[in-house]
Amino acid sequence: MRTISGLWRWRHNPLRRRTDLVEAWVALAALLLVLLVTPVIGFVIGSVAEDALQQSVKDQRQSRHLVRATVVRELDRSPLEADPESSTGREARTQVLADWTAPDGTAHHATAMADLKTPHTGDHFTIWTDAHGTLVARPLDSATATTHAVLAGVGAALLTAGIVESGRRLIVWRMVRRRYTRWDQAWDRAGPDWGRTGHGC
Repeated sequence: MRTISGLWRWRHNPLRRRTDLVEAWVALAALLLVLLVTPVIGFVIGSVAEDALQQSVKDQRQSRHLVRATVVRELDRSPLEADPESSTGREARTQVLADWTAPDGTAHHATAMADLKTPHTGDHFTIWTDAHGTLVARPLDSATATTHAVLAGVGAALLTAGIVESGRRLIVWRMVRRRYTRWDQAWDRAGPDWGRTGHGC
């Protein structure tokens, strides 16, 4: 609003320099870009990310399977880091030797991470595997995918706003540099005795 009122006020101001008007128009253009273009870019990027991530969710749900495994023995007494793929992010997991049967019917005997605080031989827990029984991370859930898409859209909008503002600042900086250069040239033309009018006559 200050930019618009400044433009209106400077239209017939006798002290207005051409650079003042150009600077105000640049500020107005930057403001309009931030208000109109930035949300559109954020929405487009967010929508594209949402489509890609939701497709990834569908693909992972089709290719990953929840399988029941049986503890053979515990390998590490101390709980490891929380599972970053879990919905709460706080599930303590323990390394165990386990047996499980893959969706294709093959038997597997390997190390796995059990969401059991004190696993004992014969305890059951669930793991995520592919169709051949290879351990994989849990599939991305739809809510997390949407959150990532929203963050991508907001990030794109903020980045666009930053680029627009940087462009505005660069243009104003170049205008100020030119103004200073013209002032220096004017001082040089005035000469060293500019303030001594009448001296030497």
